[in-house]
Amino acid sequence: MISVSRVVKSYGSGAAQVRALDDVTMSVKKGEVFGVVGQSGAGKSTLIRTINALEQPDSGTVHVGGRDMTKLAGRELRQARHDIGMIFQHFNLLSGRTVRANVELSLEITGAGRAQRRTRALEILELVDLRGKADAYPAQLSGGQKQRVGIARALASNPSVLLSDEATSALDPDTTRQILDLIRQLSKDLGLTVLLITHEMDVVKRICDSAAVMSQGRILEHGSVEKLLTTEKSLLGQALFPLGDIPPTSNAVVEITFTGMATDRPVIAQLARQHGIDVGILGAAVETIHGRQTGRTRLELPGDERTVSGAVADLRSQGLYVEVIK
Repeated sequence: MISVSRVVKSYGSGAAQVRALDDVTMSVKKGEVFGVVGQSGAGKSTLIRTINALEQPDSGTVHVGGRDMTKLAGRELRQARHDIGMIFQHFNLLSGRTVRANVELSLEITGAGRAQRRTRALEILELVDLRGKADAYPAQLSGGQKQRVGIARALASNPSVLLSDEATSALDPDTTRQILDLIRQLSKDLGLTVLLITHEMDVVKRICDSAAVMSQGRILEHGSVEKLLTTEKSLLGQALFPLGDIPPTSNAVVEITFTGMATDRPVIAQLARQHGIDVGILGAAVETIHGRQTGRTRLELPGDERTVSGAVADLRSQGLYVEVIK
C-alpha cells in the first residue's frame, strides 16, 4: 500500500546542508499498522511529509495505493491526498468551528454538499464515540476528545491510508492507550493502512504489526514486530525489552525470547532440573503485545561448553528464540 524507495531529502546547502532522509527504503502492507520509531531529528516527520507529498524528495520514489506521489501535481495530487488521512500531535482544530464543522472541513474542500457533509460527519463522530459532542467547540473538549475529532476529520473523506504524526505524545498515559486502541480498531473495521511515527515504544507494543527504527535520516532496521523481537541484536527488540548491562561473570549468558503460551511454561525450572545447572536470572521483562504475553529473559548458565550447548539446544527445541550473548 505504501512503498518508499531510495528516498533522499536534504535542506540547506554547502556546509550547512542537512540530509533529513538518507536513502530511505521501506514498505507498508495493506491493512497493516506500521510504526516508525526514532528520537527527535531522526527524520520521521520529513518521511511522513514525503508520503503525502507535502515535501518532494530530492531523489527516489514514493508510491501510495499504486500512485507515484512524486509525479503528481494539481488535481491529480489533490485527489490522491483525499485518499490519505492525517492526524497531528497538536490536533490542529479550528477554534471557531464546532466539532461537526471541523470534521466537515475536508469534505468542503472536495465540494461535497451540505447534507452529505453533515451525514458523513455524524457517521464518523459515531465511530469515534463523539456523536454527543457534535455541536461543542474545541475549547470545551478534553485532549483525548480533541484527538478523536482529529481522527474523525482525517477519516471524513473515507481514505484507505491514515498517517499519524506523534498523535499521542501530548496525551496522558490512559488517554494515549484509549486513542491507540481506537486507531487499531478503526484499522480493522475500515480496512485502513496506518503509518504512525513516534518516539514511544509503548505505541509499538500496543498496536503495531510492523515497525522501523530510524536515526539520522536512515532506516536502521524494519520488519514485523514479532520478527524483530527474534532477530539477533535487534535495536527494536532491545528497546522494547531493556535488560540493562551484563554484570561481570565467567559463565555463559543467553537471552530467551518468549511469545504466546511459552510464558506459561516453567522453562527455567525444567532447564535447571534436566541439565543439573544452577541457572541465574540476570534480567527479565514481560509485556502484552497484541494480546499475547511476550518477554525476554537473560540467563547465566554455569558449566562447561558441552553442558551449555545442550541447554541452549534444549531451549531451541521448545520453539524458543535463544541468543547467546557471551
